[in-house]
Amino acid sequence: MKWLLLFAIVASTTASDLLQSWEMKRQGEVRDLSWIARVMIRTGMILAFVFNGVSFFALLKLLSFTDLSFAVPATAASLVLETLLARAILGEQVQPRRWAGCVLVAAGVALLAKE
Repeated sequence: MKWLLLFAIVASTTASDLLQSWEMKRQGEVRDLSWIARVMIRTGMILAFVFNGVSFFALLKLLSFTDLSFAVPATAASLVLETLLARAILGEQVQPRRWAGCVLVAAGVALLAKE
């Protein structure tokens, strides 16, 4: 159950962040507050809120039976997945220094998995 919840948190956080980024790139530069109403009704942003909710409630469930010192750092795996997908899906340029950071985060998550 712990690993299923962790997977749900990582997947839903990643989906939410990618959708938010995609919608804000579609929006373009923010110059005033009029963009809020336009962005909030877009399907991608609504889905991002849903995924954010899934992540939140899955984290609450995970915290009900595991340590915070495991749960929160383990969810950092979403950072690695987000970087990979930002490159693949959003076409972002990821510099070697960020890749190195991803490797370090992945190593930290792997150390946490060895309970």
